[in-house]
Amino acid sequence: MKKHFFAKNGTLAVVMFVLLGIFSCKQNQKKEGEESQEVAQEAMTTTDAPAFKISLAQWSIHRMIREEGMDPYRFAEKAKEWGFEGLEYVSALYNAELEKDNFSEEAMKKFVEKSKAESDKYGLQNLIIMIDGQGDLAAADSAERKAAVENHYKWVDAAAALGCHSIRVNLNGTMEPEAWTAASVDGLTQLSTYAKDKNINIIVENHGGPSSNAAMLTAIMKQVNMDNCGTLPDFGNFCIKREAGDYYESKCLEEYDKYQGVSELMPYAKAVSAKSYDFDEEGNETTIDYAKMMDIVGKAGYSGYVGVEYEGNELGEEAGILATKELLDKLR
Repeated sequence: MKKHFFAKNGTLAVVMFVLLGIFSCKQNQKKEGEESQEVAQEAMTTTDAPAFKISLAQWSIHRMIREEGMDPYRFAEKAKEWGFEGLEYVSALYNAELEKDNFSEEAMKKFVEKSKAESDKYGLQNLIIMIDGQGDLAAADSAERKAAVENHYKWVDAAAALGCHSIRVNLNGTMEPEAWTAASVDGLTQLSTYAKDKNINIIVENHGGPSSNAAMLTAIMKQVNMDNCGTLPDFGNFCIKREAGDYYESKCLEEYDKYQGVSELMPYAKAVSAKSYDFDEEGNETTIDYAKMMDIVGKAGYSGYVGVEYEGNELGEEAGILATKELLDKLR
């Protein structure tokens, strides 16, 4: 009886021991699996990938090109040297070459081939061509406006051949608010329609006159209502009234709130221009709260390139460019 009892219970004990071992093993495997999953989740949420990339606007070196005689085709070389990832060309910096041939098809082809060879050589992304001096897209006269639109076609084609995503245009022309709005909508619609088949965006910078009134510019975006028509918010160009009635040169009499302006333009942004003028000893821009600006940009869900555009007089162009990039690097 005792032998049978102990044999029976001994068997039960062995079975219980085995079952407990299996359960414990499964619990440990589950725990280890959960820990591995938690580590993976943590790794995913603590990635070091930056929120945005940094490009260089060629206007930042316009003095080097115009005053010091630097070849504009060294743009990619200098951008690579300074640690940039993308290029934003300025059409006017090539005028000395292009105007000689009246912007002929052959001249434009050479511009594209030379620029593409340099960007490929240094492994940089072509992003934008900023267009100036090709006519007033917001001209009150419809024939003048149409001619300006057609003058921009060659730059749309060049941007497509370079692999850019956009050309930046100005909405110069009439400054009378209602006439400006109507002309701007028409000019942008015509040009965006042409650019759509080329997969090129037409983007408008707040760049003097009515375009620096962000509320008016966003109203234009709503009326045009095309996927390839958007904005290029610039941190610094918010003067809406100047002493001589011009766009860029004379004393500013009235300025739109820059932080409100960038906030209003960001929903339509296909690029961002980090304008800078001067810096303090700690590396902060003295006229623009960059942390506040980049918070606005980030909250808008923007994750594209942010272009450095140094336009100051205190630092040399290289020093100003590097100071702006360093500040953006800290903020990202």
